[in-house]
Amino acid sequence: MKRSAELAVLVASGTLTACAAGEDRGLQFSTLQQVADELQRLSAAPLDSNAVWSWSQTLEHCAQSIEFSMTGFPEPKSAVFQNTAGAAAFRFFQWRGRMIHDLAEPIPGAPPLAADAPAAASLAQLQNAMAAFTAWTAPLQPHFAYGTLGKPDYEQAHAMHLAQHLSGFKLKA
Repeated sequence: MKRSAELAVLVASGTLTACAAGEDRGLQFSTLQQVADELQRLSAAPLDSNAVWSWSQTLEHCAQSIEFSMTGFPEPKSAVFQNTAGAAAFRFFQWRGRMIHDLAEPIPGAPPLAADAPAAASLAQLQNAMAAFTAWTAPLQPHFAYGTLGKPDYEQAHAMHLAQHLSGFKLKA
């Protein structure tokens, strides 16, 4: 009953939104090492995409999310939202092992994603953000929607976020 009540809160709050149209590989990651392995695989060859954003925009968006977990999100939702709907959404995603969010929605207040950024630069930004997060020992900043997360939960949140975004890309056949 508790899980169905959480799901009802998520649907009512608009937290669950439709994924991008097209093929979704349904990736599931719980660690940044799993993400790094997939990034290495995808970066080695040309890609087909059903993603909303380009490869470089997707990588930049995901890097921003990791960077903001260390430096602070520009426009967090209210503490009430973070402690109710946001926290419930994160618990649901953890239970499910996979995140669902609007893949075309930028992080509130984040700088616009570069439409023409070289893929190598965006990949380096993401890899640097992942390495910085892994080495980070200072307190993490509250997530703009989920609120305060410990490092293991934040890593899982980042991994699930990346899994959903990377699910729109695959190696060309």
